Amino acid sequence: MPVPVALASFDRMTDAAALLRAYDEQARPAETHDLPEGLYAEPDGPIVRVVGDHLGFVNGPVDLGVSGAELDALIKRQQDFFGARGEGLEWKTRAHDKPAEIVERLLAAGFVPEERETVLIGLAADVADEHPPLPAAVELREITEEAGFRQIADMEAEVWSEERAHLVPRLVREVGAGLLTVYAAVAEGRIVSAAWAEFKPGIEFVGIWGGATLPQWRGRGIYRALLARRAWLAVRRGYKYLQIDASEDSRPIVQRLGFTAVTTTTPYVWTP
Repeated sequence: MPVPVALASFDRMTDAAALLRAYDEQARPAETHDLPEGLYAEPDGPIVRVVGDHLGFVNGPVDLGVSGAELDALIKRQQDFFGARGEGLEWKTRAHDKPAEIVERLLAAGFVPEERETVLIGLAADVADEHPPLPAAVELREITEEAGFRQIADMEAEVWSEERAHLVPRLVREVGAGLLTVYAAVAEGRIVSAAWAEFKPGIEFVGIWGGATLPQWRGRGIYRALLARRAWLAVRRGYKYLQIDASEDSRPIVQRLGFTAVTTTTPYVWTP
C-alpha cells in the first residue's frame, strides 16, 4: 500500500484539492487491500480486480496510463475473466480519472452506469456523537449477528425494490474480519434504517456506507444520527476523516454538516 499523504496540518481542512489528493492516495488503494477471508485481489496491468464476492470489482489509479485499443483489451480481459466464472463485474470510475475516454469505452463494451454519487469528505470529530438525538421510540443498535443482517437485507430490498440477499454474507464476512461496524435504527420492533462504517488499517479515512431508510421514516434525523454514531466510533479508533459516496438524497444533508465535495463516482456494471 502506498505511503499515506500526511494530513496532520489540515485539522480544519476544507481544501478540496488537498482532500482529493489524499483520497486518491489513501482511500482508493485501500478498497483492494486488507480484504476479508474468501476475497482476494490481483493486478492486471494498471487495475486491481477483487475476486470472490457475488460480483467482481475493478479499481484503478487516477490515470490508467492506457488508451484506445489497449484500454479496450484491458476491459475485455476483465469481462473474460469474470464471465468465465459466471459473474458480472463493477468497474468503479471517478469524474477526474484518466483517460477521459474510459466511460465511452466501458459503454461500448456493454457496461451500464449506475447512479452517480458525490464523494464527500469531512472531519469525523465535527459530527461525532455517541448518543445523537433520535425520534421518540427509535434506538440505535450495533448489529453483529446474521439474523440482524438478514433483517437489514429485507429492509433494503423494500427501500430499493430489488433483492439484497447478497448483503448478508458480505456483512457476516466483513464484520467477522473486523472491517465493518454495522448500526441499525430500530422502531416498532423492526429495523427502519441501517448503515455501516469500514475501517481499513494504515489510512486516515473511514468509509461511510449504507444509509438506507424506509420511506416513512425519512426526514426525522435518523440518517444524521447514524452518521454521528459512526463518526464517534471513528474518532474513538483514531481515524480523522469520513468519506461518503452520497446519493442526491443524502448529499445536501452531508454538505450541511460541513463535508467537502471532491469528485463524483459512477459504477459501471457488466452482466455476462
